[in-house]
Amino acid sequence: MELDAALAFARLHTHSVLTTLRKNGRPQLSNISYKLGDDGLFRISITADRAKYFNLRREPWAALHITRPDFWAYTVIEGDVELTPVAADRDDATVEELISYYRSLSGEHPDWDDYRRAMVADRRLIVRIKPTHAYGMLP
Repeated sequence: MELDAALAFARLHTHSVLTTLRKNGRPQLSNISYKLGDDGLFRISITADRAKYFNLRREPWAALHITRPDFWAYTVIEGDVELTPVAADRDDATVEELISYYRSLSGEHPDWDDYRRAMVADRRLIVRIKPTHAYGMLP
């Protein structure tokens, strides 16, 4: 499958299953929301206390399984991962990227001050995935 076709399909959706690799090499899967930016990077918001964070720090690789709602078309996009720093201050670069991520998926938040506070309290960060390979079954 051509990567361009997989990315065009991915732009039609915002939910997928994220696969990371555990220390023992076995997969760890998580349901996530993502945004594929104009820069070609997938962005995902995660917290720094979850298995996927520790997996991605150790092995900066991930795969996204994206399926059509009727389940009869899908793509798996693999890529290299970059993690932002964990949000440490309500005005830091990570919080600003989290705001952009939120806006791209949901529009305006009713209370941006509370959102900023929550991103720091939750120890959130952004996972950036640079696609390198795709396979699957598209119409």
